[in-house]
Amino acid sequence: MSTTTERPAPPASPVPAARPAKTRRRGESSPMGKALAHGALILASLVALFPVLWILYISLGPDKTDYLHPGEIFGKLTLSNYHHVLFDTDFFTWFGNSFLVSGVTTVFGVMVAATTGYAVSRMRFPGHKPLMWSLLVTQMFPIAVLIVPMYTILSDLGLLDGYLGLILVYSTTTVPYCAWLLKGYFDTIPVEIDEAGRVDGLTPIGTFWRLVLPLARPGLAVAAFYSFLTAWAEVAFASTFMLSSSKYTLAVGLQTFVSEHDAQWNFMAATAVLIAIPSSVFFYLVQRHLVTGLTAGASKS
Repeated sequence: MSTTTERPAPPASPVPAARPAKTRRRGESSPMGKALAHGALILASLVALFPVLWILYISLGPDKTDYLHPGEIFGKLTLSNYHHVLFDTDFFTWFGNSFLVSGVTTVFGVMVAATTGYAVSRMRFPGHKPLMWSLLVTQMFPIAVLIVPMYTILSDLGLLDGYLGLILVYSTTTVPYCAWLLKGYFDTIPVEIDEAGRVDGLTPIGTFWRLVLPLARPGLAVAAFYSFLTAWAEVAFASTFMLSSSKYTLAVGLQTFVSEHDAQWNFMAATAVLIAIPSSVFFYLVQRHLVTGLTAGASKS
């Protein structure tokens, strides 16, 4: 009888353990969510850029009716509209007037708003809360309601058809908003900085000028940007209060290309592009402060 020896069965190979599913960290989006977010941002960018690119494109057409046939502009692109606006009109006079009014409005408005916001943020004097609410109430009235009484006031004061009158009118628009904005920003600056200034022998004005203002640079940048744009692009007040053509600002000078029976759209488009350049440059200079300045004080009461 033959004997057989049973061979031991080979050891079973270990089954690889299943890898744990990758968990997303808090705040991390899925690939689909990222794709949708980027698609929405691209669409919003196109919507925002389309009017600007369209005006720029129309400004390169030589005829005033080219906007009706935009496809034909490709074959006849030219800079003749810009040459006409720059050298055959009072563009540089308009530019100088706008720059003067906008610059003074920005400096004066930010200075008044900064001192007002700092006083309400740090000092407790009788009527400090009604003061801020009264500034807010002034923003409730539309231009159509204010333009007639302001015209009468400027006429009685002899400020009609003058730069000073227009600067004061613009300041009444910019100061209330900027005061609220800067008050919220000053609230985020520790009071201990003011106390340290007093210990070092600084006066309240010295503390404000040497210690607080440098820390409030983002808020000041937002206030300056708002004040500049308000004065640079405003039409209603300037066209009503500036009676002489030599006092026109850019926004009012733009209207000279429109008459009762005709509208020179090519020149208007070229002028609009030129008007947008200074404001774009100003935005580029202060853009790194804008987000910080706009969000500061949002969590303060």
